[in-house]
Amino acid sequence: MRKILLFSLLMLVISGSVLMAQRDQLAFVGFSSELEEAITWEQTHYDFGKIVQNKPVVAKFTFRNTGNAPVIITEAKGSCGCTGVDYPKAAIAPGEEGLIKATFNAKKVGQFNKNVTVTANTGTKVLYIKGEVVAE
Repeated sequence: MRKILLFSLLMLVISGSVLMAQRDQLAFVGFSSELEEAITWEQTHYDFGKIVQNKPVVAKFTFRNTGNAPVIITEAKGSCGCTGVDYPKAAIAPGEEGLIKATFNAKKVGQFNKNVTVTANTGTKVLYIKGEVVAE
């Protein structure tokens, strides 16, 4: 019983050390769990209103790096194949602006609600687009 208790205590100490090292490493590369403090979005929802079927439309989401370290977007993707996303590949310096473009190409008539998930060294943010597709 004593050996099990000592082994458990040792594992707890090792686990704590590993977690502290990971936290320090994330802080070193500029990771912050507080996305809203590092990035300020001009808007996070975009309503296209009525759009014509099979005619691509583009939503533009502008943001500013309000943190004190560069923002690096590692991925930005739409919730379906009908939404293409273009995002800055270079780091956005503190005080600078960036732009995410979401191109939506509707195949079906009717209401739609889609999202774009943006992953950066500051965290993850979901942007939303919606509207109504009418026949051409």
